[in-house]
Amino acid sequence: MEQKKILNLLKSVKSGEVSPEDAMLQLKKEPFEDVGYAKIDHHRGLRHGINEVIFGEGKTTEQIIGIMSAMIERGQKNIMVTRISKKKASKIQSKLPEMHYDPVSRIGICNKENTPSPHGLIVVAAAGTSDIPVAEEAAVTAETLGNNVERLYDVGVAGLHRLLNNLDVIMKARVVVVVAGMEGALASVVGGLVACPVIAVPASVGYGANFGGLSALLTMLNACSGNVSVVNIDNGFCAGYISSLINHIGD
Repeated sequence: MEQKKILNLLKSVKSGEVSPEDAMLQLKKEPFEDVGYAKIDHHRGLRHGINEVIFGEGKTTEQIIGIMSAMIERGQKNIMVTRISKKKASKIQSKLPEMHYDPVSRIGICNKENTPSPHGLIVVAAAGTSDIPVAEEAAVTAETLGNNVERLYDVGVAGLHRLLNNLDVIMKARVVVVVAGMEGALASVVGGLVACPVIAVPASVGYGANFGGLSALLTMLNACSGNVSVVNIDNGFCAGYISSLINHIGD
């Protein structure tokens, strides 16, 4: 239950429109909803400021539709489901036609309502074109959570002048998300250029010795720039989520 709804409920109790017993019943029903295959955390937005996000990979179409429908019924906004294929998204849209689907980030959004923060910029930088799907997962997540996002793609260290040509952009950022596969060096380079937090995302892009992103992960964990933090391999969602939390500090 959102803070505004709880406040309205308490005001209704105070005015006598709702009995304390009925209010207690509503609050008991609110923390989570058990639909058998999932316990939907309706209080996530109250605790975190961000609603529960559905991880779509591994869930059936019917399960995703059921969870999203329950959240829609509670009036939740910007309901996100991550890691869904175009085929699965199409099946979901047959039941929930209002869902917007982005095939690059593989994110679906229902009850979309973007209200970007009036200040603060998140820059999402991708080393190569092959890193864009993970970068878009971060960018779309951050945008959905109410942030202004600027993208810098194909600015890896193999052509460092491409990054240096955009210094004015990255230096305006409150947070920079860096997505890189291969050896993952871009995060440390960006960290040395900016005064803000850098969230590094190792991508599973590269030849055999990349070990599915492990080489980039180890490089990023060993970054000499003290402002670099690292999330899991290909976890663009987590990077976008954390960057939003940082950008909204003080709002």
